[in-house]
Amino acid sequence: MFSKSSRQDWSFSAISAGFVAVLVGYTSAAAIVFQAYQSAGASLEQIGSWFTLLGFGMGITTMGLSLYYRTPILTAWSTPGAALLVTSMPGIAINDAIGVFIFANALIFLAGITGLFAKMMRYIPQALSAAMLGGILLRFGLDAFASLQSNLALAGSMCLVYLLAKRFLARYAVILSLAIGLAVAAMQGNIAFHGQSLHVAAPLLIAPHFSWSTLIGIGLPFFIVTMASQNAPGIATLHASGYKVPVSPLIAVTALVTVLLAPFGVYSIGIAAITAAICMGKEVHPDPAKRYTAAVAAGIFYLLAGVLGGSIGTLFTALPAPLIHTIAGLALLGTISGSLYRALTEESQRDAAIVTFLITASGIQLFGVGSAFWGLVGGVITHLILSFTPKSSQKNQEKISHPQP
Repeated sequence: MFSKSSRQDWSFSAISAGFVAVLVGYTSAAAIVFQAYQSAGASLEQIGSWFTLLGFGMGITTMGLSLYYRTPILTAWSTPGAALLVTSMPGIAINDAIGVFIFANALIFLAGITGLFAKMMRYIPQALSAAMLGGILLRFGLDAFASLQSNLALAGSMCLVYLLAKRFLARYAVILSLAIGLAVAAMQGNIAFHGQSLHVAAPLLIAPHFSWSTLIGIGLPFFIVTMASQNAPGIATLHASGYKVPVSPLIAVTALVTVLLAPFGVYSIGIAAITAAICMGKEVHPDPAKRYTAAVAAGIFYLLAGVLGGSIGTLFTALPAPLIHTIAGLALLGTISGSLYRALTEESQRDAAIVTFLITASGIQLFGVGSAFWGLVGGVITHLILSFTPKSSQKNQEKISHPQP
């Protein structure tokens, strides 16, 4: 797998960066993915199997793409996509959930192989995509601080440590917050494994079922959220770090792997952004051409996490709900604030964005279709009405701007 020259590219700093990237990814978002799988009606055994295949899928794509392009390309599950599933999946049959996974990632694959990724995103104003994401994530932020009422010592200590770490050790804020949460929960006697043991989960195949209401109401918003809030920032992170890799193959490969693994519960594998940045810094290696080894190391740690995937469900069922809600909300604070900023920055789109945000956050269901879709519809209609200018008005404005001599 590794030539003599590539073995010389390895360093302890690269391996440690890969480990930290995977650790941050799991500690900051695994709780949200767990909630998403619960919302989809998955049993504890199925959740363990799904986490196993997620780890293997992310490990294989991270290692394969990084070695092929000699570039630190880290893949990851879509945290915003998982958040959407948490709010949209309750009441949906598990077979329909698998159908949604296949449908949304098939759309992503088509966007990749046809090169329409950038073009498709232009049709939906960025402010509306950001507002929809903000509406989806609002619940997580509210639940985090609502936990202060149910367990002040636990949630309060986690929030305090998060703020202090954000000030002095920003990269490790979520990890340290989780660590103090586990410590406080243990002292309170709120961690209960009930004799459950660590184990490796076997893949479980589930037949998909496709229905128009779930595909339109959940699949389409899931596609938009994953493209706009996962793949787009991931590609932007690569380009900002000076790595000019072809976009379409990355999108197509990760989506194809997800489609193939979707019947086994893999809901999303996309291009990582935040955790990928950990593998691209100068502390990894002075030579940018050798930083790909950090991503390869991350791929190996992903595979190890996949082997232990069957125990992740056991871990989260043993933890108190306030801890899970708090860590999920704190991990998403930056995403929530960034979404609201992008949604409201452009004054001409502000009214449409706030309509999108409020409808999405309301959780309404119309004709069996979820609020994320209707939020986007409401925002687009608002934008079209408020921005519409008759042709006669446009001609008058042109005459005023360019009077005849």
